[in-house]
Amino acid sequence: MAPLYLLAIFSICVYHITASLMFTGQTLLLNDIPYYVPATPLITLPSSSFLADFDSAEGLVPVTVVALPTSNFSLSILEAVVSGFGVDDVWNEGFLEAILIQSIGGSAVTYLNTSFTLPGANETSTVYVLSSNGSASTIPSGPYFASNTGSLYQPLRLYSDFAGAFTQPLVSGPNGTYTALPANIAGIQSPAVGVPSRLYYTQTPQQPLAGIRLGVKDIYDVAGVKTSDGNRAWYGFYPPATANAVPVQRLVDAGAVIVGKMKTSQFANGETATADWVDYHSPFNPRGDGYQDPSSSSSGPGAGEGSYPWLDLGLGSDTGGSIRGPSQVQGLFGNRPSHGLVSLEGVMPLAPQLDTAGFITRDPNIWVEAAKVLYADLPFYDTYPKTLYTVDFPTSGDDEADAVVLDFLGKLEDFLGTTSTALNLSTLWSTTKPQGVDADLDDFLNITYPILISKEQTMLVRDPFYAAYAAAHDGRRPFIDPAPLIRWAFGDSYPNSTLTDAITNKTIFQNWWSSQVQLNDSITCSNSLLLYTAGAETVYRNEYNGPPQVPAGFSPSRISPFASNPDFVIPIGEAAYNSTITLHTEYLPVTVDILAAKGCDGLIFSLVQDLKEAGIVNTSLTGGTIYGGEILLR
Repeated sequence: MAPLYLLAIFSICVYHITASLMFTGQTLLLNDIPYYVPATPLITLPSSSFLADFDSAEGLVPVTVVALPTSNFSLSILEAVVSGFGVDDVWNEGFLEAILIQSIGGSAVTYLNTSFTLPGANETSTVYVLSSNGSASTIPSGPYFASNTGSLYQPLRLYSDFAGAFTQPLVSGPNGTYTALPANIAGIQSPAVGVPSRLYYTQTPQQPLAGIRLGVKDIYDVAGVKTSDGNRAWYGFYPPATANAVPVQRLVDAGAVIVGKMKTSQFANGETATADWVDYHSPFNPRGDGYQDPSSSSSGPGAGEGSYPWLDLGLGSDTGGSIRGPSQVQGLFGNRPSHGLVSLEGVMPLAPQLDTAGFITRDPNIWVEAAKVLYADLPFYDTYPKTLYTVDFPTSGDDEADAVVLDFLGKLEDFLGTTSTALNLSTLWSTTKPQGVDADLDDFLNITYPILISKEQTMLVRDPFYAAYAAAHDGRRPFIDPAPLIRWAFGDSYPNSTLTDAITNKTIFQNWWSSQVQLNDSITCSNSLLLYTAGAETVYRNEYNGPPQVPAGFSPSRISPFASNPDFVIPIGEAAYNSTITLHTEYLPVTVDILAAKGCDGLIFSLVQDLKEAGIVNTSLTGGTIYGGEILLR
């Protein structure tokens, strides 16, 4: 019998798949420092054969560009210029593998057949001159990675966000938009943040903030990027912003470089670390033992400015204390401006009657320059009022923090040539209160603030969000953290007429304040300055103190929201405490707040600059204290 063979026939199907593949740049190490190299070069040089002989990493060679007139070229001049690059945190000596001298005039790349050694370095650099063919433009000096095809890339140095201050690190994209930084480095739950070299930028009258690294609180729209408002459902539901918020755009137009969006407590409501933060983890306050509450709602800008020397400026917002609180507990300069100084178009509202845009920073000089940009036509002053009030100030220096406060007060009195007067606001109100008002100050304003923030945010944010989310998700409601829920429920328990009452009470207080306490003056802008202090108290993030409360009542921190006047935080020192975390003596910042009449922001800015010049206030540093030192949580 003939053998039986089985013939198997296989059918092979060929699928044609169209894939979308986009190169987003790459990360690499140079001298053990991590960098992100973007996908798009700044420029491609007309001739690049001079780079062919260099060893490269994936086709890239580290180079330093220096702008110098070749008619005046000498190695000594080059040495002086490059030696100055060491102050930049992005540039390092690894970029000296080749030096490209950018010159005006000529027609080709010229090999000088010479070498250059930076003092203290072991390696030499080959020096070339780049011609610009008569063009008036130059390639900015600084560190680059060059490809063997002549493309020059401006790298970003990558830093770890170990304090958890950012929601999303960003890089600039096309047409004035931004996109997420596609890079990461080692760090537990710490995304990488990329910063450009400061050497690329030159500050001018048109761009006074050129190269200033800016972190933006995540309630401000940034073009091309989603806004979270501290809520995961909000971030997932709404599309990216199509334009920058007005305050953001003003800073960008002045040259500020956005490096990322920074954490906010949810919908800018006050939240305590750990207990109330559910959707996102609260940032870490670097001061003291590293486990103190960073305050809110501008928590990210506050923690970032206290932690990162590579971050120059944080854009925050203040409704009832959202800039001032983080500035106080982290020993930073922060301002709640006069209400209405800048449009808040493109910014999530908490209470439009109270919302303001301000800054958190370590450096009062950067603070002033940023203010000039954000608050256009802000007048400054060189004459100060002789009337100086204090509210709830200590009367003795038995406590270390109180001693710091009184020492500052004495220096300020000497500087102004005056003596301060302790002001009892309740007594002043009772003797001068407006006609038709019977209640004492605390009762009159008791629920004014919580009614304003709950009623207005409910109408402007919650109700539209709930309706749109339910329509898209079969009637579901998005998750909300405990603090906004409690505040919104409080507003719901009152009739809508109470919002009108709250606005009326705020207006009455504002008019009273501007006529009885801080009046406008033709010479000094404000007829008086007023000080209060937040002290130096521990608020441990590992202790649960119960559910969030409705922020009722009146205190000095409520003056500026109700009176619409400026309230600036000034770091003045520190005080020791015994940490229950480290079982060791640690230190907390001590600050004072300075208030002036509405519209007199420039008066306080001028005063702070003069106090710095006199050595009475100083730039705050990053670290465990406002004077620097180890950050224990790293």
